[in-house]
Amino acid sequence: MTDTLHDIAHKMVAPGKGLLAADESTGTIKKRFDAINTVSTEDTRRDYREMLFRTDEAMRDYISGVILFDETIRQNAQDGTPLVDIIQAAGAIPGIKVDAGAKPLAGKPGEKVTEGLDGLRERFADYHTLGARFAKWRAVIDIGRAGDTTIPSYDCIQANAHALARYAALAQEQGIVPIVEPEVLMDGDHDIDTCYRATQWILKELYQQLFYAGVDLEGSILKPNMVIAGKLCPTQASAEEVAEKTVKVLKACVPTAVPGIVFLSGGQSDYDATAHLNLMNASYDLPWALSFSYGRALQAAPQAAWGGDNNNWSKGQAAFLHRARMNSLAATGNWTDQVEKDAA
Repeated sequence: MTDTLHDIAHKMVAPGKGLLAADESTGTIKKRFDAINTVSTEDTRRDYREMLFRTDEAMRDYISGVILFDETIRQNAQDGTPLVDIIQAAGAIPGIKVDAGAKPLAGKPGEKVTEGLDGLRERFADYHTLGARFAKWRAVIDIGRAGDTTIPSYDCIQANAHALARYAALAQEQGIVPIVEPEVLMDGDHDIDTCYRATQWILKELYQQLFYAGVDLEGSILKPNMVIAGKLCPTQASAEEVAEKTVKVLKACVPTAVPGIVFLSGGQSDYDATAHLNLMNASYDLPWALSFSYGRALQAAPQAAWGGDNNNWSKGQAAFLHRARMNSLAATGNWTDQVEKDAA
């Protein structure tokens, strides 16, 4: 029996499981590989991701799905097995990034809109054939520096929310669960309250546009930022305030029909991304599953341990397993600082 959109969405946020965001573009993963003195080629990118996908315990017990890049969903492992098959054999769901990236928004200096809607219906049909059962589209919302209140603008908020809604409707038409990802960036000098207001604005507009587009919320997943001060803000909020304000804005904006919310790490450290998620699950009564969809917060440690040398697969896999397990505990509110230290 074929899983429905609702079935897939609920599996994506199964208790104690979250998503591995392995959908870095070729340019982005080159930057990651440069940091570990590794040349980025089709083979090295394949080998690194295969290492993660073959970490059996992590994939089986803690990872519900993997967001892939176009190159990766078409690749075979070193032994000829499609990478998609390795993911599925572990019980995880293959997903695909479908947006074409954030581009400058005409007439709005300093703001961006995500492109990629042209030809998306046909691409979805192709990705479904390749095994993808969920997809991701990321919108980026910046906040003006030094008190510039003109950014974000209504045009930027509306354009990105509208594009997310059109993408989500097309995904569901093809039997693919859409992850809608409106990310308020943590670059800049804004305080946590400014982030709260921007996050509230984009979420309110997003769910209005999803309603207009006829998107079935029970067959969708939200991937938002946490409410957090900008990196350059001289006053950084406590973990407790991050958790409190994030839960507050989600309860104010996200319908309870949504099966789950999976956070992006957004430049937070591995430790902070885990600690913040844990506090939300441990401290609040929530109407949806609250989990993770981390890229760097799951991958920075295994990348460093692997170092571009396939002889270090076991080290890379151990590092990935550790971070996956810590975030699984956080997704159920059972992580502690002592557990982190004892498991290190």
